[in-house]
Amino acid sequence: MSIEPVALSKALASFDALWSPRIVTRVNDYDVRIAKVEGEHIWHVHDDTDEFFLVLDGELHIALREPSGERVVRLPAGAVFTVPRGTEHKPSAPTGAAILMFEPTGTPTVGDRHAEIPDHIDATTGHALGFLVDGRKAPRDCST
Repeated sequence: MSIEPVALSKALASFDALWSPRIVTRVNDYDVRIAKVEGEHIWHVHDDTDEFFLVLDGELHIALREPSGERVVRLPAGAVFTVPRGTEHKPSAPTGAAILMFEPTGTPTVGDRHAEIPDHIDATTGHALGFLVDGRKAPRDCST
């Protein structure tokens, strides 16, 4: 991991893929990931971890299936929300959004249990960022 500051606007400008998070840094055993999202993700569950969302731009909707029923949380830019572990949820962004997520390193983007994964969904644990930081190439492998 680089110990240089990362400008989130530059990091977001460095890729176009939707639903394909980039790891901007690590904090202890957690990834700080950013993603561009538009349309719908899939229903999924993280059995052993909460999932933190911060909306950087646009609006994110998170559908939740809770014991009391189904509801949708709408998050405008600047809003944060944590989906509790074990809660089935489906993020979506009808008009597009940029988000930041904070979750344990190695957490798959589609959770531990999920619906069928369509081609436009990136079912990974995040990608190394790989862009210029202060004029130098950032490391591609953030595991060091």
